[in-house]
Amino acid sequence: MASTIFFLLLSLTFSNHLLVSASGRDTTDLIQKTCQNTKHYDLCVFSLESNPTSSHMDTKGLAQIMAGIGMANATATSSYLTSQLLSSSASNDTVMKKVLKGCADKYTYAADALQSSVQDLATENYDYAYMHISAASDYPNACHNAFRNYPGLVYQPEIARREEGLKQICDVVLGIIDHIGFQ
Repeated sequence: MASTIFFLLLSLTFSNHLLVSASGRDTTDLIQKTCQNTKHYDLCVFSLESNPTSSHMDTKGLAQIMAGIGMANATATSSYLTSQLLSSSASNDTVMKKVLKGCADKYTYAADALQSSVQDLATENYDYAYMHISAASDYPNACHNAFRNYPGLVYQPEIARREEGLKQICDVVLGIIDHIGFQ
């Protein structure tokens, strides 16, 4: 009797392990398959595999996760620009303050657009989601252009790095949405 119970418990443990392993493998396969349709495969895979909720998501859910990552990026960049606005080096330069304030606003608009895209994805309004993500990707260009309008201002490498990061995240989300349309 004891050996039967032991064997039953061992069988249940082993079968649960196989189910968990298969589930994890399926999630990894879905992430890799989904990310193959994006311009930035490594960014996509790393971001999605780093998010514990991705294991419970379908392709639409993966797009929502990436849009959320974009929202966090845009919000952090807006906060960074606001902190630069308050820094001592910008405090005496009214043009720099004006440009940094405009840039912070643009990144806030990008975060808002990405929030709208998450809602659009939830209701399967993929065209609107695509439009909002495209807008979010373009807002940093307005910031960059504001610096170009004032030749004496230097577009800081940190702002350029953040701009590129947001654009790449948005590219990933757009690639996933393209893939959703063909499923």
